[in-house]
Amino acid sequence: MTPAARLAAAITVLDPILSGAPVEQTLTNWGRANRYAGSGDRAAVRDLVYDALRCRRSFAALGGAETGRGLILGGLRAQGLDPATLFTGEGHAPPRLTDADTGRPPTEAEAADLPDWLLPLFAKALGDDAPAVAQALRHRAPVFLRANLARTTCQAAIAALAQDQITAVPHPLARTALEVTGGQRRIQTSQAYQTGLVELQDAASQAVVQMLPLRDGQKVLDYCAGGGGKTLAMAGLAKLNLYAHDAAFRRMKDVPDRARRAGVKVTLTDTPQAHAPYDLVLADVPCSGSGSWRRDPQGKWALTPETLAALVQTQAQILDGIAGLVGPGGSLAYATCSVLRDENFAQIDQFLQRSPGWKLLEQRQFTPLEGGDGFFIAHLTRY
Repeated sequence: MTPAARLAAAITVLDPILSGAPVEQTLTNWGRANRYAGSGDRAAVRDLVYDALRCRRSFAALGGAETGRGLILGGLRAQGLDPATLFTGEGHAPPRLTDADTGRPPTEAEAADLPDWLLPLFAKALGDDAPAVAQALRHRAPVFLRANLARTTCQAAIAALAQDQITAVPHPLARTALEVTGGQRRIQTSQAYQTGLVELQDAASQAVVQMLPLRDGQKVLDYCAGGGGKTLAMAGLAKLNLYAHDAAFRRMKDVPDRARRAGVKVTLTDTPQAHAPYDLVLADVPCSGSGSWRRDPQGKWALTPETLAALVQTQAQILDGIAGLVGPGGSLAYATCSVLRDENFAQIDQFLQRSPGWKLLEQRQFTPLEGGDGFFIAHLTRY
């Protein structure tokens, strides 16, 4: 495919997505319907689509419309390119420009690629870092791996990855974190991945786990386990009696296979209270996902004040519920992949106000400015 044909394909994919179609399914459908597109073409179209979704508001302003055509036009203008050189109408190129394709400079919120109502919440939560964090979320996230210390070391994992032409370097956020600098598309077929030496996991997510007070022999519950990323990360740091739970049990369907590949044991449970008390309960709760919007840009545009308020209420309910699962002297860890204060520091403040017998030991906000996604972690204990 020519560069212009790739732009036209991205426009075709974006239009249904902007009308509410799932991103990945739409990309898959396009690939199946256009078998002539090679792997390089599919990757290029995918990148164009995700870049446009991350920068949806600014590209729409620059491109003159919040349509597939407008976003692709705006993306070219954002790069300082003249769209007329590619929008020629010749062959498989998009149709020529018209007066309707005239753009304008973005407003402050548009330039930050945030909904208007979120701009003050970013400022409240992040202070002087808010503009830089918003800009970081407009760009593609790095690819990180976690070295499984139950089976290898970081240096040995790097050497194993190199056997499959994958280059990686240690990342300072966590002692298990490796940033992939080349060969990203080979990861899941590599021997290092298939034999459980490494797992895909964001560096800040790994740092959150590294902050937990894990010791051999502890009874630990991952209460909102999902696909089990943090569950397996904990298992790689200590020999634990480890339980995993999720309100939607099917989300954990891959955990047993992942655990076998990693060489660790995890017990799945839909009745975590039956195994209480625990020495440590981790809850990576449902949240806005605002710290990981560069990986899931649609989440940014789907969030509303009403859904955020509902999430905050759900988080409080989870905190109150899991507090009773922690044994005397045990630990409670609350985590989100959010950068918003209402979901993080404020949530912990309110829990402490209504929950006598608990104290806060530490809490930390990670942002994309540190390399990984935006994450929050608070570690509390009974006294």
